[in-house]
Amino acid sequence: MNRTDFLRTLAGGTFAVGAIGNQVFADSSFDLLNAETAPFKQASLPYDFAALEPYIDKLTMEIHYGKHHAAYVKNLNDAVKGTAFESKSLEDILKTISKAPAAIRNNGGGHWNHTFFWEIMGPQKGGEPKGALADAIKSQFGSFEKFKEEFAKAGATRFGSGWAWLVAKGGKLSIGSTANQDNPLMDVSDIKGTPLLALDVWEHAYYLHYQNKRPDYIKAFWNVVNWDKVAEKFKKA
Repeated sequence: MNRTDFLRTLAGGTFAVGAIGNQVFADSSFDLLNAETAPFKQASLPYDFAALEPYIDKLTMEIHYGKHHAAYVKNLNDAVKGTAFESKSLEDILKTISKAPAAIRNNGGGHWNHTFFWEIMGPQKGGEPKGALADAIKSQFGSFEKFKEEFAKAGATRFGSGWAWLVAKGGKLSIGSTANQDNPLMDVSDIKGTPLLALDVWEHAYYLHYQNKRPDYIKAFWNVVNWDKVAEKFKKA
């Protein structure tokens, strides 16, 4: 059996997404041949699904990454197929997202946001930022605790589904939120800048473990923030 026939055989069954060790299975209708050539792909998680427990549970991570994020990637590839957006980078698409159809805006944002979200979390993290990032936070918000309060408020008061953000722009830090899968890179966003930190406040991100207690989920989030990764993004910004 050659490689193409092998892929066609696999495509008729269940398609595993993410790292092999994660063992999460997406929609069996996903076409492996299309996945190979699709412009946008879902990267493997940098940690196991259970790695963020007890703050973010394994089942939520499995569904969030393996179902929700995977669907955004698939739908984005379907939406750009045969269009001028197919040859563009996701970042370039987001910069002029007002010119794109809703399917590209929603799924493109969903893919970018979730990829970013997985990166700025990690096991045995939390604590407080250090160095230049810590100094910038203290200068902008007065203290780390004040920063946490403002960020938590942005997430807790976002009506419906959306995201809370910390961004850098013009040498300053700011906090805000976006609806649905919008983000600060988009030309339609109320808050603009280079994203440094993000929190998904869609119900699918927390409801299995926290039910309707979004503030509890936000409080738990601080225990998994990878401040080293956020500091890297701050330095580049």
